Amino acid sequence: MDINKAKAYCRALPGATEDIKWENNLVFSVGEKMFAVMGADGHQRGISLKVDDDRFLELTDRPGIIPAPYLARAKWVRIEDAKAVSDAEAAGLLQRSYELVFAKLTRKLQRQLQGSST
Repeated sequence: MDINKAKAYCRALPGATEDIKWENNLVFSVGEKMFAVMGADGHQRGISLKVDDDRFLELTDRPGIIPAPYLARAKWVRIEDAKAVSDAEAAGLLQRSYELVFAKLTRKLQRQLQGSST
C-alpha cells in the first residue's frame, strides 16, 4: 500500500474533506464524520479506517493489521505495515469505510453531498 495513493484516493471520494486533528493526524471525513485517519507529519505510518463488523476479526488476524487504538470498539482497524495490503485492497477498504460512514449520514445530507459531486 502506497500512502500517497491512499491519500489521493480519499481526496477523490465525493464530498470528502480533510483536516488535521490531534496535532498530527490527517483525517478524511464525509459529512463531518471521519472515515480514514493517517499520520500527517510523515513520522506516523499506516492508516486507520472503519470496516464491516464481519471483517474486523479477519483483518486483525493478519500480520501488520491491528485493532485501531481508541476506535476498535467501533470496528476500526489500523494497517500498520504497508506491505499488509496491496494498493488495490487498500482502495477497496477505503471505499468501504467511506460507504459505511456515508450510510450513517442523514438522507438530506447524503443528497446534498451527492449533488455537490456532480
